[in-house]
Amino acid sequence: MNIEYTEQKTLQQSGWRSPFALLALMTVAMPLAFSTWYALLNNFVVERAQYTGADIGLLQSVREIPGFLAFTAVFVLLVLREQRFAILALLTLGLGVSLTGFFPSSMGLLCTTFIMSVGFHYFETLKKSLALQWLPKDQAPALLGKLLGLSSASSLVVYAFIVWQPLGYESTYLLGGGLCIVLALFMFLAYPLFPEQEPQHKRLFLRRRYWLYYALVFMSGARRQIFMVFAGFMMVEKFHYDVSDIATLYLINHAINSVIAAPIGRWINRVGERTALSFEYIGLILVFVSYAFVDNAELAAGLYIIDHLFFSMAIAINSYFQKIADPKDIAATSGVSFTINHIAAVVIPVSFGLLWMTSSAAVFLLGAAMALGSLILARRIPSAPSPGNEVR
Repeated sequence: MNIEYTEQKTLQQSGWRSPFALLALMTVAMPLAFSTWYALLNNFVVERAQYTGADIGLLQSVREIPGFLAFTAVFVLLVLREQRFAILALLTLGLGVSLTGFFPSSMGLLCTTFIMSVGFHYFETLKKSLALQWLPKDQAPALLGKLLGLSSASSLVVYAFIVWQPLGYESTYLLGGGLCIVLALFMFLAYPLFPEQEPQHKRLFLRRRYWLYYALVFMSGARRQIFMVFAGFMMVEKFHYDVSDIATLYLINHAINSVIAAPIGRWINRVGERTALSFEYIGLILVFVSYAFVDNAELAAGLYIIDHLFFSMAIAINSYFQKIADPKDIAATSGVSFTINHIAAVVIPVSFGLLWMTSSAAVFLLGAAMALGSLILARRIPSAPSPGNEVR
């Protein structure tokens, strides 16, 4: 039998041992650890480590250093297959989260956060690469939407558990990280090593024709930090949300996302990446300006939920890249794009954390300016992107 035909058949198989099923299981495993870490973080650092805005900014900047170094994944791929590397990254993520509750000091949090972040960022880089290689272009936005829905459903389980079965910080972190480790070991033992459809480049490069994708990824990283670091911190510091309140907020976010993520993916398939991203960025401008002046806890919660919903539309950036990319560039460019995404992520938390001490409103108004820049870039996406037709 022809080897190429055998590999193609392996990639296209269905059932629980298919490539999409593996992606789905990876997508479920990651939030079990990361959502546990994230849901408890703001309360944990305030209650146990007496963090200020500057402290949380430093911690988040340290968390983003592995994201900035995600380009190094391409060098690891010289000796380790992507699929195996992704599972190893999940194990590292689970380990870092499992240890977090036992080290409530400033140095302990910086160390456990760094371990967790190494696993998280390598995993996200590799999962994105594998998805863009394994998923057909004509179905990618819809399937990416399904994966995002699964991720939200997994996070939903975590937040529901935190709200209705509260344990101590140590036990909760250990449980979330431990479940991720168990699932990663199952994936390693139960799944075959799927072949590469296209041999991937194992070197670093930047291609001029991908410049718009790089720019969109950079601005996305900057915008994400405003939400990840300061919107949540505002809820605890300004409106005095406790662990249960924060977990409930996350619960609502992911309950909605688990339902609408797949339809949003199909909508992106229908209207195109330019329209979807334009809608997202216009909405973000309004949300960030509102954050700057909100004084009502319920209204702030509503803005937070709306803000989170826009994350579903970010899959349009990935489907845009898939349409314009040389298939052999996907793995290397996924690593480089994560580094580009985290250039702003390393700088913004600590610098904006200092700005927060003077004016929290200024942080969110700068976020609105970033969303405006993203909107201008999104309007340059062609209606039918393809190799040779990357920019309007």
